[in-house]
Amino acid sequence: MNKFSWYEATSIEDALQQVNKTVSEELYQSTNNAAVFKSGGIDVFDWVKEGLINPQKIINIRNIPGLDVISYDAKDGLRIGSNVTLAEMASNSDIKNHYLALHQAINHAATPQLRNMSTLGGNIAQRNRCWYFRSADHQCFRKSGDRCFARHSETGENENHAIIDNGSCVSLHASSISTALMAFNASVVIVNSKGEKKKVLMDDFFVSAGQDIAMETILQAKEIITEIVLPAPSKNTKSYYIKQVARESYDWSLGDVAVVIETSGDTCKSASIVLGAAAPVPYRSVQAQQAMEKKSINNTNAMAAAEAAMSVARPLSKNGYKVPLFKSIISEAILKIT
Repeated sequence: MNKFSWYEATSIEDALQQVNKTVSEELYQSTNNAAVFKSGGIDVFDWVKEGLINPQKIINIRNIPGLDVISYDAKDGLRIGSNVTLAEMASNSDIKNHYLALHQAINHAATPQLRNMSTLGGNIAQRNRCWYFRSADHQCFRKSGDRCFARHSETGENENHAIIDNGSCVSLHASSISTALMAFNASVVIVNSKGEKKKVLMDDFFVSAGQDIAMETILQAKEIITEIVLPAPSKNTKSYYIKQVARESYDWSLGDVAVVIETSGDTCKSASIVLGAAAPVPYRSVQAQQAMEKKSINNTNAMAAAEAAMSVARPLSKNGYKVPLFKSIISEAILKIT
């Protein structure tokens, strides 16, 4: 691990002023001139320890006042500060009572110890998971290299990788919480170094590999997430979340799904269906949504929606099992709505 200085930010303005003093425009640029923000710090310190980033300065934003608040209003919805820990979210009654799929996703994320440390902002801004991408010895496409090591049909270890939108990169975004947030049409509030604030839908917060292979989110080096906002659900909105793992309950996701449906009796009035660990970013399955809308919530239609979701899947040499896995959990999650 390289040497770095530590700065304890006292406000958003203070943190942004500190990063303005560096010459780096890239959040994870491997240069001694770079500065990075740290809140919970779990993902950032992984990158530092592995020598994948070499920051001159780490700016701690964990103790900035006002970023650790959860508030709910029946009209305006839910607001969660970026420094709220996953443990605090897991115990919040408003989330449990009004956003069940999010509550379930949080309680399936990481371990209890990590949930005590991890913040929501850091969770959704973490970098993608791929052992080649996270190895200092492999210069893949995402690190300005000339190949995708995981894609190689004979030597590539790709059993946990993407099956959708995996043309140029097959890594996965690791935040299963983002799956649920996107299903609830959440927005991310971001402040830049000029003090300008913007509110971006989760669907637009993530950047596909086809758009920019070097980015996973729109977040820039001199920007901070301040809060995540979820609209208030209607009284007829129901939701459910399922995560499938290989071994223990705290393992990385092989596939997860969040389903949010506005019902009218036993009919799906509108549907929001998002898949995690299926693509390099959380993937909204428009195909599944269209297959369910204006249909009865039953086994036949749930399976049709699952089939529609997987119609765009292009599995790799070792992860074809994900197609039936997703079909199973998508249909199950839809049926749990009833």
